[in-house]
Order: sequence, then structure tokens, then C-alpha cells
Amino acid sequence: MTASTLPVHASIADLKALIERQARRVTSYDVASAAGVSQSAVSRCFKPGASVSAATYARVMQAAMELDYTPNAAARSLNTRRSNLVALLLSDQASAHYPELLAELSHHFSLHGMRLLLFYVTAGTDVDALLADLWQHQVDGAVLAASLQEQHVNQFERRRLPMVLFNRSLRDRQINAIVCDQAGAARMLVARLAAAGHRRFAMIAGPASSSVALARRRGVSERLSELGLPAPLIISDGHDDLSAEHDYASGARGLRQIIATLGSAPDVVICGNDSIAIGCVDTARAHFKLAIPGQLSVTGFDAIGAASWSSYQLTTVRQPLRQMARATADMLVGLIASGASGVERRVFSAAVVEGATARMGA
Repeated sequence: MTASTLPVHASIADLKALIERQARRVTSYDVASAAGVSQSAVSRCFKPGASVSAATYARVMQAAMELDYTPNAAARSLNTRRSNLVALLLSDQASAHYPELLAELSHHFSLHGMRLLLFYVTAGTDVDALLADLWQHQVDGAVLAASLQEQHVNQFERRRLPMVLFNRSLRDRQINAIVCDQAGAARMLVARLAAAGHRRFAMIAGPASSSVALARRRGVSERLSELGLPAPLIISDGHDDLSAEHDYASGARGLRQIIATLGSAPDVVICGNDSIAIGCVDTARAHFKLAIPGQLSVTGFDAIGAASWSSYQLTTVRQPLRQMARATADMLVGLIASGASGVERRVFSAAVVEGATARMGA
């Protein structure tokens, strides 16, 4: 016996008993039988934007709730040729603000009826194997928030899979991207610090493999040169891997190396992100007994949660992550829907957050 052979006035309990005897999942046909509508009407009720009357929708939703029905996404993808899945490739070297980014991206893609599949790219990741796994999920598109080599990016293009770079760039390649003007943010920060009288600058720059870190480093150096100030002492992850982890310990080690090199503390240390800056502040206070910001100014980037803690109140730079995440979702969804081949790059501006760890000018 199937749902279609039950008596016309069979109750929900009768239908659930039949499903249990047959040891199967609830289907859209069962919901249709319980609601007294066609199976196609049930499908329309679970398809965003589909035309369905309010009365039909209410009956279908009530029946679905009583039967504990959940639409089969895999079956739906066979009909639409869309999985409604988006791959997010995220680097493990990413800044501590990425939990916020993940939440924002997930929210904005969900507004389009899409879900994220997260793939972490670490220093030891076999990217070919990771991509082989990714292809098996038949994703509709990808957000690349991790640095990939050119041959790996080529795989997305060969498969004609829409992709958007998030805060990334590829040398000599034009790819759809959502970015924050990292160099511009660094230039703005330097100008404010110089206006407050800082003259000796140092920087703990973060991984040389990171396009974000390189852009921030470039902005600092260029603006100091324009102002006629000495070039900064830059500590980065050359062969010593000093700041390869882009973390708290990098800030502690970096400040020690800066002071050992200069013989005294500089006027200001610009750190590649807030985790580095917090490590620098703690080491300045605890190890070198320096007053912050009286004897040493310290700044970060990204405005992570810990930056606003009362023990730090870090002077930092905030990227508009919410707007960037929304733009990323809108751009990728548009590419998936249209199959457009044009390249677009949207650039967002950051803002300085005046905290208590640096003397700032106008």
C-alpha cells in the first residue's frame, strides 16, 4: 500500500504508520496526500520565489510539520542541476577575524538559499587532494579566501566553476574579487601616526606569502617615503619564519628583535594584525616595562574581538566585513545565475579605530 492507495480520509497517524511499516523516509508525495494537493504543489512550496497560494502553502507546511518532512536537497539538485552549495577555501593562517567572516558569508549566502562547504588550506595541505574532494560535492561556485598556486586556480577555470577571490589577488591574473584596500588603510594609519609626531617606525609584517600582509607592508613603506621619514624596520617571515604564524607569539618575538636591532624601542610598531599587536603590547609592558602609548605606540589590523578588551583597547584598522561578505555572496550568486565571463573587482575602504595603544594625530 502507498500513500495514493490510502483511504481518502486517512489521518496523519494512518499515513505515518504506513511509512513506518514500509521503513522509508517521508516523501513529497506523502505530504501531498496529507495536504490534499498535488506533488508539484508541494515542490513549489519549498522552492523560493515559486508561485503558490497562501492557503495551499499553509496546508502543505502544516502537513510537512506533522509528518516531519524535510525536502531532499540531493533529489532537488538532480532536477535543477544545482547543488546550492558553495565551497569556501579558508587559510589556517587567516586572521582571527575570520570567524566573523564565516558567519557573515554563511548568512548572506543563506539569503540566496545556498550553503557553505568549508575547506581549510594549511601549510601542509595536499591541495590537489583537497580539490578532488571539492569536485565530488558538485558545488555551484567557490569563494577563495586562501592563497592558491596558479595551477590550482586553473582547475576552477577549466571546469568553468564560478569563483570569487576574497581579499586575495593573483599576479598577472584578472579574476572576480572582493577586496579591502589594504595598502590604502596602511597609508592612512601611517599618516595619522606621523601627524602625532612619530618618526621611528617599525613593523611586524606577517607572512610574506600573504597578499594582504604584502599590501599592508607596501602601504606603510610608501607613505613614510612620501612624508620624508626614514624607512621602517620591517620584521617578517624570511628564512627565520618569525611571523609565519601571524599570531601572538610573532608579536612577542618581533618586538624583541626590533629592540635588539635598534638598541632601543622605536616610536611605533605597526603590526600586521591584532593578534601580533596584542603579543607586542604584552611583551612591551611585561618584559621591557614600556608605557603604552607614552613610550611606545602599537597598532594592529582587523579589529578582532580581543582588540576591544579593556586591558588592550587596541588602536587598529577595521575592514567592512559585513559589506564585503554581502558583496561576495551577491557577486558569486550573480555569476552562477548568468554564467557571465566578465571580470569585476570591488574595492572597499577600511577605517581606523582609535584605541588606547597609540598616539594619533588628525
